[in-house]
Amino acid sequence: MRAELSIEDETLVAAAGEIIKKRYEWERHHVGAALRTKTGEIFTAVHLEASLSRVTVCAEAMVIGKAISEGYKEFDTIVAVRHPDPDSEDREIRVVSPCGMCRELIADYAEDCRVIVPREENLAKTDILDLLPMRYSRQQQP
Repeated sequence: MRAELSIEDETLVAAAGEIIKKRYEWERHHVGAALRTKTGEIFTAVHLEASLSRVTVCAEAMVIGKAISEGYKEFDTIVAVRHPDPDSEDREIRVVSPCGMCRELIADYAEDCRVIVPREENLAKTDILDLLPMRYSRQQQP
C-alpha cells in the first residue's frame, strides 16, 4: 500500500466529498464516489439507497456506470466517501473502503485500478487486486 497521495488523488477525494455534500439526503444518499480515468477526466456519483437493501446501488457502481455511459473505459483511481448521519457526533466526511461487491466490480472493469482507502490516521492508495485476494474467476470453474 502506498501511503502518500498525489495532488491529483487529493483532488479526487475532494470531488467525492463535494458530490456527497451537494446531494446528501438522509436515508437516500450518504455515500459519494469519484473516479479518475487514465486520461484524467473525473466523474462523480452518489449511491442510491432503497427500502429493500438488496436493491441499493453503491456509489462506486454508479460512478463506473456514469463513466462508461460517457464512453470512458480505462480507469486510474477511485475513491468513496461517507457523509455522517444527522445524529453522528463525528461530523467529518470520511473516505471508506469499497464493499466486497464493489471490489469485484472495480476489478472486473479495471484490474489495474487503484483505490484510495483509509489507513490508520491517513489515507493510502492501493491496487484493487490487493483488496481482493484469491479473486473469483469464471475460468476457475470445473
